[in-house]
Amino acid sequence: MADEFTRRRTFAIISHPDAGKTTLTEKLLVAGGAIQLAGAVKTRGDQRRARSDWMKIEQDRGISVTSSVMTFDYDGLVCNLLDTPGHEDFSEDTYRTLTAVDSAIMVIDAAKGIEQQTRKLFEVCRLRDIPIVTYINKVDREGRDPFELLDEVQEMLALDIAPRVWPIGMGTDFRGCYDLHRNQFWTSDAPGGACNLVIDMEGPDDPRLAELVPPHILSAAKEGMELAIGAYPEFDPQSYREGHMTPVIFGSALKDYSVKPLISLIAEHAPPPRPSPADTRIVEPSENPVTGFVFKVQANMDKNHRDRVAFVRLCSGEFKRGMKLRQVRTGKDVMVHSPIFFLAQDREIVDEAYAGDVIGIPNHGTMRVGDTFSEGETLRFTGIPAFAPEILRRVRLGDTTKVKQMRAALEDLAEEGLIQVFKPAIGSQWIVGVVGVLQLDVLASRARAEYRAEISYEGLPYEMACWIKSDDPQALKTFIESKRSAIATDRDENPVFLAKSAWELDYTIKNNEGISFLKTKELE
Repeated sequence: MADEFTRRRTFAIISHPDAGKTTLTEKLLVAGGAIQLAGAVKTRGDQRRARSDWMKIEQDRGISVTSSVMTFDYDGLVCNLLDTPGHEDFSEDTYRTLTAVDSAIMVIDAAKGIEQQTRKLFEVCRLRDIPIVTYINKVDREGRDPFELLDEVQEMLALDIAPRVWPIGMGTDFRGCYDLHRNQFWTSDAPGGACNLVIDMEGPDDPRLAELVPPHILSAAKEGMELAIGAYPEFDPQSYREGHMTPVIFGSALKDYSVKPLISLIAEHAPPPRPSPADTRIVEPSENPVTGFVFKVQANMDKNHRDRVAFVRLCSGEFKRGMKLRQVRTGKDVMVHSPIFFLAQDREIVDEAYAGDVIGIPNHGTMRVGDTFSEGETLRFTGIPAFAPEILRRVRLGDTTKVKQMRAALEDLAEEGLIQVFKPAIGSQWIVGVVGVLQLDVLASRARAEYRAEISYEGLPYEMACWIKSDDPQALKTFIESKRSAIATDRDENPVFLAKSAWELDYTIKNNEGISFLKTKELE
């Protein structure tokens, strides 16, 4: 069916750590019927753990360290929900994931407002014109004034605001949420309890609201709702899709407030798959030939099979199981026998998929982040970044008989994009580069759990790395020879300059005008 792609809603959830992103992810899955029971993130023993946090280190620490994909049906649509790491040390994974979505939900803590990582991720969304729905979470706890939060979103992010769901009280005074669009009051039959009542109203002045909410709470809430309706523009779906306006929903993911209005808003107004930029042209989702790109690779999702799965965002066409697709980077054709849909680490074989869907292709290390697949056309989807690492460490192996296991761990996890691996021009020990120190903990934890290799790290005299290139091959060769002790190569054999300090890097740049020093590169 040519228009199947219009039923797809592919969106990410972004936030600062601890804003409640993973809890909201699970509640959206419950609302969509994908799972029957949501579990708190920080649990003990045999209690249910967060569905989207499936790695041991995620379960132990109660944080997300890798992006998860969850596909489910809702109201006649196919939703592809991508849960991203909130922690800034894993921002590379999040940035790449945002290349694969058409819209995003930005989760903000009602007590903290917009935090640093939220703003960074918003800027990435803005660069890609990704429309954003704002979900202000934890209104059942003491938080900031709703208008203060709205003003912050409006001023810091330069977005038009359209309040959709308003809190009735906050913290100990919290009594529920009022849907300004549908005139529904979401509440509980027990103060402080989870949402279990939805009452249709004639409007904020409906007398039944006064029967359910104490006067001192209701008067302030009604005043706030009247001001919210009068002071902000009406929701404009086109302005939202163009990235100029954000609808704002107040709620509590933990207690099920405003989760249903949120998923309904995404279903009704979030854009279907959008055109995708490639190096030769723009690919439209309505085109017949299948195209797609790898935005993530995950090793060992199934520990029993030591598998690698490439996450492919389909950009056009109708994909069918058993299709032959051209891997553009290698020029080789790949038969896709066992494509899969995801529910975090759970999976099922898929017979067909369409533009906007995210499918997994199991492979044995032949696919990497940035790969483009097509039905024969030579093109490459653009905008998938790699960032120069800000932390460099030499890898030490505890048991020297496990060299093979260590090499496999480093190569697999570099393929995922968790780390970057460099081979120094002088010396034999591997160097790993990361954006944040927590990535080193994850590398050590996964090397131990998945590869039975105990690794540790030792410091280097270098503080930063950047790729080097030049239009003059001889100038590049001369530079490399003169700086041999500070040169390494990445996994693609690209030369990398290791600098001891920002001052040294600046000095080197000034004295080598024919050389380009790159802090980002596009994955090919």
